[in-house]
Amino acid sequence: MKRYFQYLKPQIFPMSLGFIVKFIGTIMDLLLPLILAHLIDVVVPDKDTKAIVMWGIVMTLISIVAIAGNIIANRMAAKVAMTTTAQIRQDLFRKILYLSSSKTDEFTIPSLEARLTTDTYNVHHMTGMMQRLGVRAPILLVGGLLVTVSIDPVLSLTLASVLPIIGFAVYKISKKGIPLFTEQQSGVDRMIRVVRENAVGVRVIKALSKTTYERERFGRANENLSERETKASITMALSNPIMNFLFYLGQTAVIIVGAIRVNAGVQQAGTLIAFITYFTIILNAMLSITRMFVVYSKAVASANRISEVLDAEDELLLSPPNIITSNYKIEFDNVSFSYNKKKNNIENISFGVKPGETLGIIGATGCGKSTLMNLLMRFYDIDSGVIRIDGQDIKSIPQDILNSKFGVVFQSDAIFADTVEENIRFGRNIPLEDIKSAANIAQADFIDGLEDGYERMLSTNGTNVSGGQRQRILIARAVAGDPEILILDDSSSALDYKTDAKLRKALHENCSDTTAIVIAQRISSVRNADKILVMEDGRAVGFGSHDELIKNCDVYQNIAKTQDGVVIDE
Repeated sequence: MKRYFQYLKPQIFPMSLGFIVKFIGTIMDLLLPLILAHLIDVVVPDKDTKAIVMWGIVMTLISIVAIAGNIIANRMAAKVAMTTTAQIRQDLFRKILYLSSSKTDEFTIPSLEARLTTDTYNVHHMTGMMQRLGVRAPILLVGGLLVTVSIDPVLSLTLASVLPIIGFAVYKISKKGIPLFTEQQSGVDRMIRVVRENAVGVRVIKALSKTTYERERFGRANENLSERETKASITMALSNPIMNFLFYLGQTAVIIVGAIRVNAGVQQAGTLIAFITYFTIILNAMLSITRMFVVYSKAVASANRISEVLDAEDELLLSPPNIITSNYKIEFDNVSFSYNKKKNNIENISFGVKPGETLGIIGATGCGKSTLMNLLMRFYDIDSGVIRIDGQDIKSIPQDILNSKFGVVFQSDAIFADTVEENIRFGRNIPLEDIKSAANIAQADFIDGLEDGYERMLSTNGTNVSGGQRQRILIARAVAGDPEILILDDSSSALDYKTDAKLRKALHENCSDTTAIVIAQRISSVRNADKILVMEDGRAVGFGSHDELIKNCDVYQNIAKTQDGVVIDE
């Protein structure tokens, strides 16, 4: 919650002003029963019509001030809640974008989505309610008690006898509620994960006739969440009936004692009516405080989950400048890395790529090809060794500068629900002419034949274009930024051999100054590269040109033999 209060600091002035307005409106509410008692006990018996009308006008004006004050204060509270939560949401989104990949894996994407949506909503709800009721309810409670004491101390003692019991019950229930709401949000994380996986893989699910299985899987996640919600709700719901029972018990006692005192002539009827009205005000104030405790319990659990992300340590720290003289654009020097920090996923990798050269990386699935690129772009930090770009350790390059050096197409890259033009531009200041030029290099000439051309709206993940068209749009996006280093991670798998060959030729002719890394399954995609790195089980088992590897690398030879059209000279 410390982090949450930091976000409230800039809102101190509007909050204070809202509290003052709310305070005035609440005091007006407290005055009404007192005036009513005076009207019944003093003014009415005198049969002074003018006085009755005058006090009626006073009560009307007080009511108008109370209503106006509460409306204005509530609007101000809503604005503070909106502004505060918007800033929390913005900072949380920014933090998520800059989290290291290992931290993202640790939190999980569904959990981050839940923290950005459900948890921020809970905090927003609390921020607004605490301003609306956080001032009003305590003033009504304390003010009501003080007024009742001044009216009749005997009845006040009858009322006050139940308050400590109520306070203790609310405290115990709320203490149990916070952990339960934390568990509930974990259940939300799991359900979002199932929904997200189904949304992404809906075509596979339908193709394999697994809709029944996925319904059952969602049902289990939904049932688990429902059980947690029910447990938390039942626990917190105990507060209302307990409070109602105790207050109605107290109210019954007040009415009995008050009636006896009125009958004995030691108390007036108007005073008893005012006392019962204040009793109702106090009851509503306590119910409001109970509701606040429920909302507070949810919000504390959510605020803690949000703080976990905002306070997550930055694992990708910037090191002091470390530059050596090097002939290589990219250099891996004895690099090892493990995702789980138990068994190395890649081990003792060393190679160099000169400026303008093309490096091909090939190997079986899971051998570590994509991991090398994740390390080069510093999505993860290596465990040992050094990775350099232009002789500089990438750990000493600011992340934004490092990222700006790359144009990349990942295996599972994202197409956004926007036009073809904007998907290629991707928020960068790139003229349409350069976008079209990049599309020509990427062999995306099909764009001109689309309805609306570059203004064609694409669906999320590009489901309204073919796989090959999608890949060429992604390649155009990577090329359009004129990067120093171009990474194509299995980006031509959906292209036919002819289009793939034309793409490689266009890249060679138009991006000769760009250092390129091509990760592929097909030897035809890398055979013309200046150097080829052959990976197997996280190790480099070959490095050289196609001709050199055909002669000297058994793994490369085996790959070549399994692919039609590849001839090995004996």
